[in-house]
Amino acid sequence: MPVNPISHQVNRRSLLRALGGGAAAATVGALATGCGVPAAYVSPGERAGHDLSAGEKRLTWANWPLYIDVDDDNPSKRPTLDAFEKRTGIQVKYTEEINDNDEFFGKISPSLMNHQKTDRDLIVISDWMCSRFVRLGWVQEMDRARQPHVTKYLDPLLRSPAFDPGRKYTVPWQSGITGIAYNKRKLGREIKHVSDLWAADLAGRVTLLSGLDESFALLMQGNGVDITKWKAADFDKVCDQVEKLVKSKHIRRFTGNDYIKDLSSGDVLACQAYSGDIIQLQADNPDIEFVVPEEGAELWAESLMIPNLADHKANAERLIDYYYRPEVAAELAAWVNYVCPVPAARDVLASSKDKETAALAEDPLIFPDDQMRSRLAIARDIGPGERTEFSKRWNKIAGL
Repeated sequence: MPVNPISHQVNRRSLLRALGGGAAAATVGALATGCGVPAAYVSPGERAGHDLSAGEKRLTWANWPLYIDVDDDNPSKRPTLDAFEKRTGIQVKYTEEINDNDEFFGKISPSLMNHQKTDRDLIVISDWMCSRFVRLGWVQEMDRARQPHVTKYLDPLLRSPAFDPGRKYTVPWQSGITGIAYNKRKLGREIKHVSDLWAADLAGRVTLLSGLDESFALLMQGNGVDITKWKAADFDKVCDQVEKLVKSKHIRRFTGNDYIKDLSSGDVLACQAYSGDIIQLQADNPDIEFVVPEEGAELWAESLMIPNLADHKANAERLIDYYYRPEVAAELAAWVNYVCPVPAARDVLASSKDKETAALAEDPLIFPDDQMRSRLAIARDIGPGERTEFSKRWNKIAGL
């Protein structure tokens, strides 16, 4: 099984920038009319196209850059995808065209709202954006009869988010945790709680994520909030707290993934962070720690969806199920280093004769242990009636 040396991996998530109140958020707002009924909503009977899968052994898949395994000696080869094509005879046109959730939304939303094909059979976007597609009726329900491995192996923690109960329309591609990263040696103490970020010795040495959807849940958890059913008052409380911390200059700044640079240089001692990034940092600096606070942390996913009118729905369902085979999920996890949505892949990695590969099975940032899992939760998404005002307030605080 190939192992991707972490030092060779350019972190894919560094390409993600949440625009919050940007153009796509405005577009979503424009789609809503009276009583919160989306003007562009597509009813279930209008979502399916004529599936050509039986006669056309192909599909088109849009994903993020650097989000699939590649051959270390030949970057043009993708071992797991190549094996799928050989196994099934289905040719996959794989495009790395998704650089930002909002940007991609703006790219394909005109087709979807006008009941037109997107020329894509499969897409991968973040769950908070997936919720908009599901709510607008822009993606098709999957046939689980074609996906026995998804049914059997999908992580129970990811099986039923509030925006898609039972995961009828979405299947996690990879997952991750938004928690706290810090330099334990330079700080000289442990961080166990979100409130530890506000201690005097961290004044001016803390950063928070700038994107509303990336930042708010962990901060609410620090206040003891159950993020699966948070309320507007919980959001307002967080904003009040953060405003005071900004005014006192305790928070150094708000970041995208450039917190990686700040933490590596020592300009920042603690920050909100993504688990997948920290695996990469730890390879170069073992003093960097990642913490799931005792109050909990947010578990998120980026998920596969089949857009309306896709020409090759059955082929896409077959590919999704292929990646839920534990041996395939293990090979992918060994390369991308995010939280694997297939816990059974852990045993596959652990049985590897390669020591580096086997060690990945023990990394809690790829396979969270039971103690960590007990503190993870998926936040309910921000509803369309909330987003405009919430984004306006948060973006003002974050300077967006």
